[in-house]
Amino acid sequence: MSGEYSLKKHFDGAAARMLGESIRAVRPEFDVESYAAEVDRRVGPLELKDRVLVMAQGLRDRLPEHYPEAAAVLVASLKDPLVEGDGMFNEGFHLMAVARFVEEYGLDHPDSSLPALVEITKRHTGEFAVRPFVQRHYEPTMALIRACAVDPDPNVRRFASEGIRPRLPWARRLPEFVADPLPVLEVLETLRSDPSKYVRTSVANNLNDIAREHPDLVLDLAERWTRESPTPETAWTVRHALRTLVKEGDQRALALLGATGGEHVLVHGPTLSPGVLDLGGTLRIRVELENTDTRPHTVVIDYVVHHVRADGSRGRKVFKWTRVELCSGERRALEKKHPVRPISTRTYHSGEHLVEVQVNGLVKASAAFDLHV
Repeated sequence: MSGEYSLKKHFDGAAARMLGESIRAVRPEFDVESYAAEVDRRVGPLELKDRVLVMAQGLRDRLPEHYPEAAAVLVASLKDPLVEGDGMFNEGFHLMAVARFVEEYGLDHPDSSLPALVEITKRHTGEFAVRPFVQRHYEPTMALIRACAVDPDPNVRRFASEGIRPRLPWARRLPEFVADPLPVLEVLETLRSDPSKYVRTSVANNLNDIAREHPDLVLDLAERWTRESPTPETAWTVRHALRTLVKEGDQRALALLGATGGEHVLVHGPTLSPGVLDLGGTLRIRVELENTDTRPHTVVIDYVVHHVRADGSRGRKVFKWTRVELCSGERRALEKKHPVRPISTRTYHSGEHLVEVQVNGLVKASAAFDLHV
């Protein structure tokens, strides 16, 4: 949640003033100073989503009461679309409040709100705000999503994938798509070989989410895409979409990515140093791989850290290492630096931590180190 924490600091009176100035350019009576002062006064103790809501509420109080007219003012106030790669939080982060306005007040007006979300997406993103429209106005929203998937703007094409991700971070879950992702997969078909890496990353993340509940469905899709669309772009999408299944050692996913022969690879080690590590330090993991087969093999190497929990049990976390090609009889030394530093998503505890080395999802060797917190 550290990203959310750093982002929330931007939603204050200064952001409200920036947004208000854009609105005043098309609606001169908009009171920028009172808007900025109100936001500054109210957001102090609040977290990100509530800060954005305060900004949206302030807009509602100062824009025309008739929602379609208010939405038209906001759309008219938007500046030039983003160039691909600019990043939605670089210049247009304050537009999160405009998308939240549509989400909060426009649900009864899909004819005005859905086109507005597309325009917002060209400058920021509508991926969070569109989700209640999927649930309340399914047919017109999915029709819009399908049209967005073939839009010339990569930001809009990305929106077609992100807006219907079943488990989009920071957003409300779409349980209907968690249970049945086929409508999502139909949209992703259009984007599987998209020229934009920004779009393909969303497609891969979407599929990675879906694979939690429907691994065979995603693997079937990946196999078909690989067969029907043998392009570098599709290969990249498939590889990243299967990353969690690969970490979990799914042999079908590994085989699809060309990783074979893990059973023929010996791991000598691992050697861990230092053997006693203070929190904030870096653990060095050294191994030597040996291909005992008469054939070459491509193998995916991961390592697993079993972190000590407060109750003394351990929690398993898989980390990516590398992918190597081993000739027949080849021995290859590898070294990995693993920082053990405080992060917002994990609490460390003193005790013996286990490290395992996986080859194509198969645990081949292990060793332990002591962590002092």
